[in-house]
Formats: sequence, C-alpha cells, structure tokens
Amino acid sequence: MRRAMLVGVLLLMVPGLLAIPAAAQEPLPQPAGDIAGVELVGNLPEAKQATAINFLEYGRAGRQRTVMVVNGRFGLKTYDLADPAAPVLLDELTSEELKLPGDVEGTFWQNEDMDVDQRRKLVFMARDPRAYGRAATDPSAVSGVYLIDARDPADLRLITFHAIPAGHTSTCINDCDFLWTGGPASNTDQLEAYPGGRPIWVTDIRNPRNPRTYPTPIDLGRDDGVNAYAHDVQVDDAGIAWVSGRGGVRGYHTRGFHRDPLQDRIRRATAADPVPYAGGGFEAQAAPTEFMHNSIRPVTGAGRWDRPGAASSADWDRRWGGRRQPQGDLVYATEEAFVSDTCDGTTGLFSIASLEGSYDGEGWRSTPEDPFRLRTVSTWSPYQQEGTSPTAFCSAHYFELRDGVIAYAWYGQGTRFLDVSDPANPIQIAYYRPDDTNVWAPYYYGDYVYTADYGRGVDILRLTDEARANADSRTDLVAPAMSAAALARITETGRDFAPDPDLGWACVLPRQDT
Repeated sequence: MRRAMLVGVLLLMVPGLLAIPAAAQEPLPQPAGDIAGVELVGNLPEAKQATAINFLEYGRAGRQRTVMVVNGRFGLKTYDLADPAAPVLLDELTSEELKLPGDVEGTFWQNEDMDVDQRRKLVFMARDPRAYGRAATDPSAVSGVYLIDARDPADLRLITFHAIPAGHTSTCINDCDFLWTGGPASNTDQLEAYPGGRPIWVTDIRNPRNPRTYPTPIDLGRDDGVNAYAHDVQVDDAGIAWVSGRGGVRGYHTRGFHRDPLQDRIRRATAADPVPYAGGGFEAQAAPTEFMHNSIRPVTGAGRWDRPGAASSADWDRRWGGRRQPQGDLVYATEEAFVSDTCDGTTGLFSIASLEGSYDGEGWRSTPEDPFRLRTVSTWSPYQQEGTSPTAFCSAHYFELRDGVIAYAWYGQGTRFLDVSDPANPIQIAYYRPDDTNVWAPYYYGDYVYTADYGRGVDILRLTDEARANADSRTDLVAPAMSAAALARITETGRDFAPDPDLGWACVLPRQDT
C-alpha cells in the first residue's frame, strides 16, 4: 500500500510524468464468456466487490489530471489516470477504517451511486443501515453519509459521518451545497413512521464539518399518493433532479422561480422545498412496473454531465462522429427486480417513457382510483439476446448514455451496449459478459468504459470498430448464445442455482447438494 501511495505522490508532484505516453502493451487475454464488439484493456482485481465509480479532476487547464474514485464493500480507493488503461492506486480508506462505534462484523454497505464535489474535492459515501452485517429493522442500525476530503487524493481523510434517517444513495443538489439521500430506513421507529417506504432526506452540507438534515423529508406520496421507497436521484443538464423509486420517476426544480402545478402559483424552488416539474409511474408493457431504480433525461446527449471525460471526448467524437439522440421529452429508466433467477423478459427492464402530459402535476395527483401513467415508448431486456446466459440474474441496473449509445449494467448478464438513436427501437450493438461477471455500473471515460463489477473488480473496456459498424448500420445482435465454458460448467455440476443471502438474485450461487 505504501509503495502504491509513493508512486501516486510522485505522479502528482511531477506534472511532466503525466504527459509521457503509455508504453505499448501486449493485448490483454479476454476472459471466458460471451463478448462481441468490446475489448478488455485492463482489470483492477483488488477492487472486487466494487459498486460505484466517479472521477475528480485536479489542476488547471492544460495541466489537468484525473483521479478515479472507486467504492465498494472494501471501502474507498483512489487511482491516478495518467494512463487510463493502467490506473495507479493512490490511497484507500478501508472498510475497517469506516466502522462506527458498535460496528462489530461485516463490511461497508452500500453507496451505489457515489457522488463527488468537483469544486471542494469531497466524496460522499452513503451508508445503508444494513452495513456491517446489521438488519434495517435492528434498533442499533445506523444510516447516513460519510463526507471525505479528497483534496489530496493520495491522502484521503474522513471529515465526518453524518447520521440520516435513511441511507443507500446520496446525490449532490445545487452545486453540492445539499445532498438528497434515499434508501431504507435505519431502525424500527423510522419504518413505522413511513410504512410504505422511505422518502428523500435533504442535508445542507455547505459546512461539511457540520452537516444539517432538514426534519421534513421530500418526495412524499410517490406511489399513487402513498409514501414509498425513493431510491436514487440523477440531475440532468437543465438542473432538474429526477427521483426514481417505487411508483416511477418524478422530476423537480431545485432553484429559481417556477410555477408550482400543485399550488397553481409561481414560487421559489429550493433543495429543501423543490417545485414539481414532470414525471410519474410508467405504463405497463411486458409486466407492471413497480420499482424504478435510476433514470436520466437526455437533454444534450450526455448521460453524465458533471464529471471529467463523460460529456465530450476528442477520441470519442472521432470514433463516433458526434451522434446524438432526441432530447427533452423522454426519460430513460431502470426497473430493478429481484424476483427470479430466470431471464424471461417480463421484469427488470430498461424502459424509455414520454413525459408528455405530465407537466401539470399529474404524477403527483395520481391515485389508485384515478392512476396517471407515462406512455412507455419502448423496453429492452437481455432476454433472447445474443450473449445471454439462461442461469444468470437478469435485471437492469445503472447505465450511462453518450451520443446515442447506452452502456448498461445487467448484473450477471454483463455490460450491454445499446443504440438508442431510435428511442422506440433500442438495439444491442455490443456486449461484454464474462462468466464471472456481476456488474453494477458502467462509466464512460474518454475512449474507455470502466465497470464497477462486484465479481471482477474494475474492468477497463473499449468498444471496437465492430460496435461502431453495428451502430452506424443499426445492426441488432439477436442470436441467443452462451459460452461453451459456462454451458459445460452447468452440465458437469448438474446443480441448480440459488440467490445470495444478502444480494438475492444479483449474485447467483450454486445450490448445495442435499
């Protein structure tokens, strides 16, 4: 560890080192599995059990350097990206170092969609009440957010842990002056207070050493007027904060003056008192949609708008020609489902819906007797797609969009690349499904895609010319396939499969012989 930190410090202290081109490397052996249109460039196995990645940029224009931040059950790690194909470990805060008084066993959990403050170089890690082996109903369970100082990425420092009545994801609002935190409640009292599910809690972090959570949560009544689980938040280029959870996706203004459709007046929107914008539950297609996990509204063509390497890249523009997809009235969302070990195309879908007809508070006025639903434009699933395994868990999870191409994590079904230039007809143009994958999230960075893979660590991928040709010609990869190695393993063992006790069908385990 100290040697890795020393290498990182040298990279940071000597800017000229960052400009030295990487030495030519032998092609990396590709893992066993089903792969098409994707090349594995690198792998960080020490980051196994990774759940999220983000990026911080340091220095001035022309002398900038980027640091990748990775979190998971292990805690938090930082990597220098002088060579994006070969990140160098700088520092880490271990799961043991993040323990709180009373934590006895287990590891850190979970902080799926890690957010960072580029201006102040802060990292926010949401703590789920199930961290360190506890149950959400345990009266001693603790949830909230860790605020971490990353001004020197080779010397991470914990500023404080701030308890919040929920914890699973935390998202920056209004230039990271505030956090919106969603997730399970942290004890029985909170479960009783919000029996239908936990809302979003707003925390003022303008003073990171003394965060303050507002006593009244927001995004109430999200499931046809009933309080329900608000899972995660994404903020689009127009500043609209989209909250996904049970009951659909709803967007809010968080600053400025806007007409409030529920109050029928112009008022000021704030992080703690936002103004409804648009959204609602999704119209059912393959099956009723219950839980929307995360979402984006593509208003400029970039799916991640607030971090280095995401929105634009000379290499990417050269390779992909600046392709863009329609903007404005569409919301792209993940339906997560933990109900089956099969991939039958009825649950856990990627959905695209139209926001038309939802701009006057219809999603907030929806009731079981008079439900409002967004029109579903299309859905997609790995079901019967090329590269799909019949035994791997099959639910959509996090995704990123760039220039009409979505990189999408599907747990055991790997990372899928979808062309959505025609939103009514998403097609698969490439896929990467190693036999040992359990991917939670992909992230564009320059000409690469990094994946947070619970089973493999961080894989560094690059799309090939085959993927671009498929996108340009709108060629869909459709023939079902499974690697010979995976098929042989299933045949030889003769075993059925069972869900992991903690992760459910997101982590498939062989059933024990009886």
